[in-house]
Amino acid sequence: MKTVLMVAEKPSLAQSIAKILSRGNMSSRKGLNGACSVHEYTGSFIGQSAHFKMTSVCGHVMTLDFIGKYNSWDKVDPAELFSKAPTEKKEANPKLTMVKFLQVEGRGCDCIVLWLDCDKEGENICFEVLDAVLPVMNKPRSTERTIYRAKFSSITDTDICNAMNHLGEPNRNEALSVDARQELDLRIGCAFTRFQTKYFQGKYGNLDSSLISFGPCQTPTLGFCVERHDKIQSFKPETYWVLQAKVNPEKESSLTLDWDRVRVFDREIAQMFLNITKMAKEAKVESVSKKEKVKQRPLALNTVEMLRVASAALGMGPQHAMQIAERLYTQGYISYPRTETTHYPENFDLKGCLRQQANNPYWAETVKALLSDGINRPRKGHDAGDHPPITPMRAATEAELGGDGWRLYEYITRHFIATVSADCKYLQTTISFSIGPERFTCIGKVVTSPGFTEIMPWHSIPLEESLPHCEKGDLFPIGEIKLVEKQTSPPDYLTEAELITLMEKHGIGTDASIPVHINNICQRNYVTVESGRRLKPTNLGIVLVHGYYKIDAELVLPTIRSAVEKQLNLIALGKANYHQVLEHTLDIFKRKFHYFVDSIAGMDELMEVSFSPLAATGKPLSRCGKCHRFMKYIQAKPSRLHCSHCDDTYSLPQNGTIKLYKELRCPLDDFELVLWSSGSRGKSYPLCPYCYNHPPFRDMKKGMGCNECTHPTCQHSLSMLGIGQCVECENGVLVLDSTSGPKWKMACNKCNVIVHFFENAHKVRVSPETCDLCDAALVDVDFNKAKSPLPGDETQHSGCVFCDPVFQDLVELKHAAMRHPMHRGGQGKRQGRGRGKGRRPGGRLNPKKPKDKMAALAAYFV
Repeated sequence: MKTVLMVAEKPSLAQSIAKILSRGNMSSRKGLNGACSVHEYTGSFIGQSAHFKMTSVCGHVMTLDFIGKYNSWDKVDPAELFSKAPTEKKEANPKLTMVKFLQVEGRGCDCIVLWLDCDKEGENICFEVLDAVLPVMNKPRSTERTIYRAKFSSITDTDICNAMNHLGEPNRNEALSVDARQELDLRIGCAFTRFQTKYFQGKYGNLDSSLISFGPCQTPTLGFCVERHDKIQSFKPETYWVLQAKVNPEKESSLTLDWDRVRVFDREIAQMFLNITKMAKEAKVESVSKKEKVKQRPLALNTVEMLRVASAALGMGPQHAMQIAERLYTQGYISYPRTETTHYPENFDLKGCLRQQANNPYWAETVKALLSDGINRPRKGHDAGDHPPITPMRAATEAELGGDGWRLYEYITRHFIATVSADCKYLQTTISFSIGPERFTCIGKVVTSPGFTEIMPWHSIPLEESLPHCEKGDLFPIGEIKLVEKQTSPPDYLTEAELITLMEKHGIGTDASIPVHINNICQRNYVTVESGRRLKPTNLGIVLVHGYYKIDAELVLPTIRSAVEKQLNLIALGKANYHQVLEHTLDIFKRKFHYFVDSIAGMDELMEVSFSPLAATGKPLSRCGKCHRFMKYIQAKPSRLHCSHCDDTYSLPQNGTIKLYKELRCPLDDFELVLWSSGSRGKSYPLCPYCYNHPPFRDMKKGMGCNECTHPTCQHSLSMLGIGQCVECENGVLVLDSTSGPKWKMACNKCNVIVHFFENAHKVRVSPETCDLCDAALVDVDFNKAKSPLPGDETQHSGCVFCDPVFQDLVELKHAAMRHPMHRGGQGKRQGRGRGKGRRPGGRLNPKKPKDKMAALAAYFV
């Protein structure tokens, strides 16, 4: 019996596919990484009995990154990233140990069936999976085929079974096009981002952005928003005049007419037309025309249109809408949501999809009428050769999906029903009038057949005032003629829907990546989302785009990225060489980068106007160890300290508060210490600004506070305040927070574990003595006499927080954000660090008693 490994892109997808193929007769178990399940069943595979193992990955298995030192911003010239810096594939999420998991499940398998999403990214993940499992699979006999690719567009019984019966092969060219895009974006984006971030953050203190990023797609996306902003700013309103006439067909009714000249921009000429028309007493009917017109039903739905409607009509950001659509797809409610196609193939079961909706109260009548009278073939759209249009695949209720999920599903369903409905037909009547020498017109519309507008009422023909019955030559009394003064108005800021249209038109991004690029410019403080989901550029966004235009317009114009996208598509089609495209494109951007670096003064001139220099920003906080003058604390991201006298800048921990730490100084460099805190319920620790940026010892890395400093005698260091090994993570040490009293706590210096103990104690000190049982440092605790929890009215006690029975009920683990699957309470020996007499840097912490508070808590949080 053959063993067949099958791999899907997400755990929920794997479960759905396995349930369909096994007809529900399967067993399931958790994989070793804890995130992916394995579903097993027996069946037939290519005419032979087989044992199937269905599992999944969680998106990309691998990610592209630079090796070793090239990830350091300080040690590498960004120009080297274009060619010299080697790249390597790393696990996208090391905590999932996905490669090891795939190898464990793939060991001893004879064949593999790849059920990854059927787009270019999915093809790329296919080869990531193959790279992991092929070395451990059974070797095939001679020309025996072992690799299969399933192509499907929805999670329905029909589509999945059909995919299983028509297995193909993964597409190497499509996977290579994704590899090329990843490498281009990595090298180009990192080089420009590192250079301009370091350059401008070293000069200006109120940029309010922790990363001044550049992206080959992101930057042209921002460019569209700033281009619209510039048009608004440069707009000069003009006054114009409109002649407005009303006629009275009957005594109590009036009809407003539109002037055929529309408007004039000269007041005197407008007044002349008014004087001429005022001389006439009646309006004469010059012609009456009636014409039957058609409003076409929509084309089938593709990704870009779905994102446009989600933003414009449903108020959902593109990224959010895409996440909801993916969830609806994996749950089997809609077909694959990433498609450029707006044309249904001839064999698509439109009636079957429609029948699924026959019982929904919102559209049951419309659906039943269509099934009874016969559906209309959808309009012929664009066939991109990828997936069918986005279609509802099974019925759902508002209670099932709820909130935004239902709103998006409802739109997709209504859109689908509209594509197989009739066109909307209406009768348009146009009456042309003359008042003196001037011509006026009024138009009326009457719906004769609502067609698809019944299911999409927002597209219905608006109700207008009914036109009187009249014929050529009829005369109507004039009710009013007046001149109305108006002004031209500027365009509004781009909506997300308009931006998506521009990106699609100019070939910026793909249907899958468009939401990501829009989300990036919002998150990086380049634009803000205003009411109506309009995108208003910030000062930083405007200055960046203007700077790019000033130095090299091609960095921000869509033309060069559009050309690159075409080259990537040629790779996918097998018409272009992967290495040649990569080399040629990188060479172009390398030249542009060098020119950008040489010309950065042009952008800097624009920055000077909008932002304040570091020396003029922030408030005095702590003293510099070199000049002993006050350094300024700059709160704007990235928060940092700047000494204007020495012209030095020191980075600080982010996402917390910084304050002076008792005016104490570092014994190594004389810098005043500062205290970082994540809040009253979180962690806090002191740090030396100089040591934080320039580690003083070999075993320290940049970005370490005093709670990780190995100075042997400093009162703030790990050596003096470390108590014992963290109960959750492998390498962390629980360190006393000496500022936390009277609500004392110790916190792990690696993960987010916080242990509260000895509340209301007067003093808590770490003793030089160690515990005989677990080698953790003992603590000396002094309680106030009135609030002492110690037995016998004692106020002082020394002991181990892990082993001492007196301390047992005074220790509480309040927060454990990190969990390790290998921890099992107090079982096994854990490595700890401490200090003092008899303390070894690699000492052990091994609570032996089942009743130990920390052991019990560790077991509970596993």
